[in-house]
Amino acid sequence: MSTERILQELTESMPLSKGGLDLKENGHGFGLIIVDEVNGFATVGAGNLAPQTPNEQVSVMVSETDRLARAFIKQAMPVLAFLDTHDPGKPEPPYPPHCERGTGEEDLVPELKWLENDPHATLVRKDCINGFIGAFQPDGSNTIVDWVMKNQVINVLVVGICTDICVMDFALTLLSARNHGMLPSLKEVHVYDKGCSTYDLPRNIVEEIGLPSSASHPQGITHYMGLYFMASRGAQLVSSINLWPELLEFYDLLAPGGII
Repeated sequence: MSTERILQELTESMPLSKGGLDLKENGHGFGLIIVDEVNGFATVGAGNLAPQTPNEQVSVMVSETDRLARAFIKQAMPVLAFLDTHDPGKPEPPYPPHCERGTGEEDLVPELKWLENDPHATLVRKDCINGFIGAFQPDGSNTIVDWVMKNQVINVLVVGICTDICVMDFALTLLSARNHGMLPSLKEVHVYDKGCSTYDLPRNIVEEIGLPSSASHPQGITHYMGLYFMASRGAQLVSSINLWPELLEFYDLLAPGGII
C-alpha cells in the first residue's frame, strides 16, 4: 500500500483535530520550546541522522521555528531550545553515533544560531531522547520546571524534530508532569504541526542499504502518528498561528518584492 493511501486511511480512521492559535489576542503567558533543531538532525549531510538531501518538511520546520522565535523574542517572551548533545563514544541506543560534543552536529542550525546570544533564550543540552528527563540536574532540580516557574509560563508552544521521537516523548512527559502537579502554572501544551518534522527512511531504501525492514520510517506516516499520539494524550494541535501585527508587517518586508 502506498504512503498516500496509508495516510488517507489514517486520516479517515484517526482524524486529527487542529486549531488556530491567536497569539496576537491570547499570547499572554506563552513560552516557546524548540526541540533539537541542531545540525545533526536538520542540516543536510551533517551526520548519521541528518537528512542526506534537502527535505521540504525539515526546511519548513526550520523557517517556521525561526519566524516564531523572532516573534517571541521581539515580545520579550521566553524561548527554550534543546540541543541533543552526546559525549564522544557514548551513543544513545538504538541509534548510531550522532550529535557528539565538539563535532558541530550538536549546535543549532545556522538559521537559529542567533539564539545563542539572545538573553531571552535558554539553551539546554540533553543526552537522551526525552528532553524533560535530560533536563534533570545533579542536584535533582529540573531546568524545564525552573524555566516554567521563573517565567510564569501558562501555555507552551512546542516545535522541533523528530515529531514521533524527541518531540513526542517530551510533550507526553510534560503533560504527565503537569497532571502530576509538578508545573502548577502550566495549563496547555500546544504542538505546531508545520513547526515539527521527522526523518524519511522508506522501506525500499531500508532494503537497499541492508537494514532490517523494521527500520522503515516513512516521513509522512510517522509524522502523522506522532501528532496523533500527542493529541490523544492531551496536547493541543495547532495548524496556523496568528502573530502580533508589527511582526506580520516585518515579515512582509522579507517576502519577495519586500524592502529587505
